[in-house]
Amino acid sequence: MKILNSWLNEFGNFGTDVEKLAAAMTSLGLAVESVTSVGAPVKGVVVARVLRTERHPDAAKVHRVYVDAGDGVELHVWCGAFNMKPGDLIPLATLGTTMPDGRVITPRGILGIESHGMLCSGIEIGLSSDADGILILPSTSKLGADVFEALGVTADTVFDLDVTRNRPDCNGYLGVARDLGAKLGVKVSVPALDKAKKGVARSLKVLISDKQRCSRYNATVMSGVVVTNSPAWIARRLTNSGMRPINNVVDASNLVMLELNQPTHAFDADKIANAFKIRCARDKETLVTLDDQTRELAITDLLICDGKDMPIGLAGVMGGASTEISATTSVVALETAFFEPSGVASTATRLGLRSEASLRFERGVDPYGIEAAVGRFAALLRESCPKLVVHAKGTDVKEKTLPPKQKVVSLRVSQVNRILGTKLSAKAINSLLAKIGFVTKSTSTGKIIALNIAVPSWRPDCETEIDLVEEVARHYGYENLGKIVPQSTMHGRLSPMQQRRRELREVVVGLGV
Repeated sequence: MKILNSWLNEFGNFGTDVEKLAAAMTSLGLAVESVTSVGAPVKGVVVARVLRTERHPDAAKVHRVYVDAGDGVELHVWCGAFNMKPGDLIPLATLGTTMPDGRVITPRGILGIESHGMLCSGIEIGLSSDADGILILPSTSKLGADVFEALGVTADTVFDLDVTRNRPDCNGYLGVARDLGAKLGVKVSVPALDKAKKGVARSLKVLISDKQRCSRYNATVMSGVVVTNSPAWIARRLTNSGMRPINNVVDASNLVMLELNQPTHAFDADKIANAFKIRCARDKETLVTLDDQTRELAITDLLICDGKDMPIGLAGVMGGASTEISATTSVVALETAFFEPSGVASTATRLGLRSEASLRFERGVDPYGIEAAVGRFAALLRESCPKLVVHAKGTDVKEKTLPPKQKVVSLRVSQVNRILGTKLSAKAINSLLAKIGFVTKSTSTGKIIALNIAVPSWRPDCETEIDLVEEVARHYGYENLGKIVPQSTMHGRLSPMQQRRRELREVVVGLGV
């Protein structure tokens, strides 16, 4: 999980002391594998407008591009990418620019014709991971301006965390922020949700056939959608998180997943026949997924189907190509759901199709974080779709198989201290757990003092007493734990082999050998 320092600070005032934050995360069991800097400005890269392009009869792999860098002078640049057109604004590395890889841009001739600069892809200047073409800049960028200033890009730090399977909540910024906030005494807040007045009621029919595999399914209709590029700040955040920006709808969905650890999926609402049906696949049934691959399904795979019972998605893994968001989409049906983890893992493994969504579903997401995910998605999408309407009375089906909002686990104070070698009181333990949302419902007194702890829904990994002991250890600080060896009811003794060796030694000595 990649965590941007600037993004993390939107969840709380954590500051910019990189060493302090890295040490705190590691002490909490969120091992920091690497710390890198991104967005460092490359001096000499400016906004240029494409004037025209020309093919050269003797150059098949490059073409001639004429640009204006803001001074009205036409510059000629050879370029091997063909994704730009006249009028596009693109990054131009001017002569003398030192690129991040150490190259210095100098006049370079091809077929006896000099190139006065270099047109840049996002990856070449550290603004995106896309190396397939020249980076197309927003049409509002100021001609001739420094590209980094025009985009409002500043240097940032990325922490690459090794999130273990037993911390599913930390596959999102909110989970990491909760832990860090408790450790560093920082108040944590959730990003802004959409507060616009709901539109007229518009619901979709939802039928769940397999209630064990899908215990909650929410479908929210949003109209007034215009599919376009995401705002630059959203695209940059996704890029720096290792994800490729696609369009404003898909990007909003991905951003919500990274922030709240809540995967969502946006369907083109005009292509779903006004309903969703969640059922298991029929043997050898097929589905073309978003990666344009035809998947042969098994009866153990859970499907999302439309009102005509046609498959339109692999539940918790990947959507189908037939209902994907396109340039003509104007109404979306947003799916937020809770799918049974082991089923998602089984399908993803069998098909060799692991996605960012399946990674989170198979480890466990918050069944009660759906409302926040819908509200955050709408807030993000509204930035590029000011006429967005979120329709009231979205369908939200909750089955009896839905996990409880809180599960209560008993935690004995004596057990905490025995295992950790500490002398913590019930009050101290309660204080440590309360900081991460674990609420003490009641306290059993008497010979054995026990706290009955309500575990929040976003921590599906905490199921038993020993899990709570681990939480106490993490927030008390592993470095503060006692060095007392746990007492054992068994006395030490020699193994049978050791006993035989000693007996044999005594016999040999007795024989005078």
